[in-house]
Amino acid sequence: MPGTVAVLRTSPVRVSGQLDESRAYFHRLFWTFPPCIEAFRHCKLLVSIDGTHLYGKYGGTLLVAIAQDGNSNILHVAFALVEGENAESWSFFLSHLHEHVTPQPGLLVISDRHNGIKAALEAPNGGWLPPFAYWAFCIRHVAANFALIFKGKDARRLLVNAAYAKTEVEFHYWFDILRSEDPAMCDWANRIEYSLWTQHCDEGRRFGHITMNISECVNSILKGVRNLPVCSLVKATYGRLAELFVRKGREAEAQMETGQQFS
Repeated sequence: MPGTVAVLRTSPVRVSGQLDESRAYFHRLFWTFPPCIEAFRHCKLLVSIDGTHLYGKYGGTLLVAIAQDGNSNILHVAFALVEGENAESWSFFLSHLHEHVTPQPGLLVISDRHNGIKAALEAPNGGWLPPFAYWAFCIRHVAANFALIFKGKDARRLLVNAAYAKTEVEFHYWFDILRSEDPAMCDWANRIEYSLWTQHCDEGRRFGHITMNISECVNSILKGVRNLPVCSLVKATYGRLAELFVRKGREAEAQMETGQQFS
């Protein structure tokens, strides 16, 4: 497809200590398709990023960036095959995501608290620092870390309720209850900047996305392809997305023909 972006990185092959320039090992691959790049211009200024392990002979990790439009349609906008989740692989993915798909200023990235993501987003020249881009945590992952230290479903529920609160008053209502249960719980939560995990301090950037639930569609849309070789996996993402665009295009045309208007 004309306009497809594919960035391949290889590693050198050495035989008995000597460089074999006729061969190379596969190392990393980033790819995205023109309709994904175009579609993101009409989506919320937000991406959810996540990694999922590959099965089969070759292993590795599939990194994905997922967006959502105003009608809650979910779309994969970029992919990468890497050796695993680390600072270098996330930097490779995010740098090309920013360059080819999401150059818009003010973008919000939602993810877990993986150190590799943190290092890539906080790199001085990466293009992901405010005001060009912002970072927010998935509350499900924050709550899971919280529950490792503080046991009991009620404590976890209170933290999640505070995160979902849309106003400062509502947030302090739940936070005060949490403090009455155990002040140490609040001390733990206060070590994380509020803008990273609460909705009332997000300045509207989350669009109500408190978790990475839109990333969960990875397992359903890409079901059955995570044990394929590289070429077959890339072709599968093309086929699934082509089918999705055709179906959604027909739905939109049918809506327009009935007189519906879109902003």
